This record gives sequence, structure tokens and C-alpha cells, in this order.
Amino acid sequence: MAIPQVKIGQPRPLGWRERLDRYIRLVRLDRPIGIFLLLWPALWALWVAGSGNPPWQVVLIFLAGVVLLRSAGCAINDYADRFVDSHVARTRGRPIAAGLVSPQEAVGVFLVLSLVSFGLVLLLNWQTVALSVVGLGLAIVYPFMKRYTHLPQVFLGAAFGWAVPMAFTAVTGQVSETGWLLFGATVLWALIYDTQYAMVDREDDLKIGVKSTAILFGRFDRLAIGVFEVTFLILLAYIGHLTARGSWFCAGLAVSGALAVYHLYLIRNREPTACFKAFLHNNYSGMAIFLGLVFDYSLHT
Repeated sequence: MAIPQVKIGQPRPLGWRERLDRYIRLVRLDRPIGIFLLLWPALWALWVAGSGNPPWQVVLIFLAGVVLLRSAGCAINDYADRFVDSHVARTRGRPIAAGLVSPQEAVGVFLVLSLVSFGLVLLLNWQTVALSVVGLGLAIVYPFMKRYTHLPQVFLGAAFGWAVPMAFTAVTGQVSETGWLLFGATVLWALIYDTQYAMVDREDDLKIGVKSTAILFGRFDRLAIGVFEVTFLILLAYIGHLTARGSWFCAGLAVSGALAVYHLYLIRNREPTACFKAFLHNNYSGMAIFLGLVFDYSLHT
């Protein structure tokens, strides 16, 4: 009797739902914290530039653009880290590291999302279109910086913060002094939360040679974060002074300051889980500042 031939090792074709699920994990739509950390500064800028009443079509374009840009950034970040993620406990399950998505697919996802995002920007004025080219460059460069400098968090801050000057040009056609100050504050905020994030992976990063501010600051990491927090809040208070903000904005800053103290408490022992919790908690800090702006412009304008 003939023995049936059985093919071994043939991967079954992926259904569209399974492939979509893998792409969702690649761009981290299942973990939206990055969307919020990119979104809050964009909303701060839109409300300040629009004196509390930005054009709603511009707001909607920025909301969609934030989701697309962050998603594209995740895809190119995982491509850049494809040889690193498998050596870090927290990132071993990412789709490329786990063999669920190929590096070529990740680049393709990045290109598609970037093109769609650029299409949205084309609905805005030419100044914003011009600035978007710089923003795309920052998004591409940032993921590779951890191999060359201990300050990749600065590049992340610039990439995330570039929504601020874009928001100002979209609303007013130019970037004012206030806009650049707010951009600087956003870079500082990224230094704060991404250093907390880097503290989670510090031991793994040291083993594989990846650089970060957590490694650069060493035993002074908590002190550096505290100094950045104070500077960030002072800079925002000065922006509030320049724009004649009132008590509600001050209340938002007070809440953000209280949260900063809590975050410093969380990272006091440098325990990875607590550091990651502090990183995630920055979402509430950004939200408090935005709500302070919304109520202040609504009630004091």
C-alpha cells in the first residue's frame, strides 16, 4: 500500500484578518500611549495658536495625522530595531522580532502611512506642507539615533514636538516666539517621559550597546528628570504669561506638577515596572495641561 506524501513545514496562508492583526500590533494601535504623547502637544499648540478657537477642520486633520504619523513611526522604529528587539525582554514579542511581519512589510507599511499622512497635510497651507518634510525626516532619523548618541530622546522630542510649529503655521501661517517656546517645552517633556521609558530597558541596553539618556545620566537619572520637570513647568508658565492665561491654565500646570512629583516617587528605586508606570502616567500630565488651556480660553477670553 502506498504511503501518502505529507508536506511538512509549509506555512499556511494568512487570512486578511490575521495579517491585519499583525499590522495593528506593528503600528501599536493596541497600545495607544504614543498617540496621546504626540497628540497633547499638537492640541496645546492648536489652542494657543488659535487663541482657544482653532479651525475645526485643522484640528481634525491633525488628529488623523497624529495617528498616522505615530503608526508610521512605530513601523520604521521596529525596522530599525529588528536586530535589537529580540535581545530585550520587553520587546521580544514585537511582530518583526517574533517573525510575524517581515522587515520589508514594515517598510511598506511605513511608506503607505507616510504617504496618506502627507496627503492630509496637502489640505493645509504651503508653510505647513514645507514643515511636514522636516517632520518626516525627523521621524525617519530618530529610530537610528540610539546607535550613535546617548541623546536619542532629544530626537524623539523633536520628532514628536514638530507638530507644534506645524500647528502654528496651519492656524496663523507662521511660527511665533510662543510657538518655538512651546516646541522647546515639548522636547523637554519627551526627555522626561522617554528617559523614564529608557530606565525600563537600561540593563538590556547596556548589554547590547544601545545608547540612551538613562545610561548617560547614570546615577543622576532621577535628578536630571526632576530638573527637566521643573524647567518644563517654568517654561509653560512663561508661555502662559506671554499669552495672558489665567487661573484655569495655572490649575492645569499645578496638576501636572503634582503628577511630576508622583512620577519621581514611582521611579525612586528605579524598578522597571514602576518606571514604565511613570512613563504611561505622563498621558495624564499632558491631558491636564490641555484641559487647563481649554477651560482658560473658554472662560477667560
